[in-house]
Amino acid sequence: MKTRTLKADALLMVTAMIWGFAFVAQRIGMEHVGPFTFNGVRFALGCLSLLPLLLRGNSRNTPPGHRLPADAAVLLKAGAAAGMALFMGASLQQVGLVYTTAGKAGFITGLYVVIVPLLGLFWRQQPDAGTWLGAALAAVGLYLLSVTGSFTIQIGDLLELLGAFFWAGHVLIIGHYSPRIDAVRLAFVQYAACSLLSLLTAAAVETITMQGLIGAAAPIFYGGVLSVGVAYTLQVVAQKHAHPAHAAILLSMEAVFAALGGWMLLEETLSLRGMVGCGLMLAGMLLSQLDAYLFRPRRLPA
Repeated sequence: MKTRTLKADALLMVTAMIWGFAFVAQRIGMEHVGPFTFNGVRFALGCLSLLPLLLRGNSRNTPPGHRLPADAAVLLKAGAAAGMALFMGASLQQVGLVYTTAGKAGFITGLYVVIVPLLGLFWRQQPDAGTWLGAALAAVGLYLLSVTGSFTIQIGDLLELLGAFFWAGHVLIIGHYSPRIDAVRLAFVQYAACSLLSLLTAAAVETITMQGLIGAAAPIFYGGVLSVGVAYTLQVVAQKHAHPAHAAILLSMEAVFAALGGWMLLEETLSLRGMVGCGLMLAGMLLSQLDAYLFRPRRLPA
């Protein structure tokens, strides 16, 4: 395997680890501030962490033939749409973490990789066999992880599941606009929109205090600078040289790191039923992502 590919895989693994442990930071942060305050400040820091990339001028992620700055109207439209989806997904995730564990939140949120191709049905995009099999495995895993013997689901798990649909919508919005807009500028605008919406909501429903912000400073820094700024940059750099199959597998490890972080730092545990459910969900996520490689028809040699 080429050295460049190995380095790219290592960067993707670090990215998944940062994102996974962010669930722990999010839970710890809410011991001091409300969920909307946490997200508002976190994504504001995320914006600031992208400034060095913006100040470089011509981003390497600019689509061929495009000049910067990108058309302001398209950029604002895309940023507003992506920011709204990001706000809904992040808000449901953050509020859900009040009622569920970091590990469960990581696995349930990861279901967005299965939901994305299924939402393609609304655009008459027929998912392949691997996607349907992955969705079935993920559904069974979610049942084992979250549904109790009395056929009820915990409110935190339900909020995380609803959030996964918005994360999937966010992926589709980014996929629609990213070929026409510089990726870093789009990220900056969507983070700014999410931060503004979160802070406005926090001002309406939460009490924001300086003492609370100081107490949550470390988790907010982790969630904003490391999870948003550093991990985003690592992902962009790594995926230039990583094999798509490797990227899918390594980034899916985010859920595993979330469970590991919850166990190590928050003393969270999973029952045997829950661990089986997590395993099935991870298998479903991987099948959905690797569908093109596992179920692609093989050509016979001439």
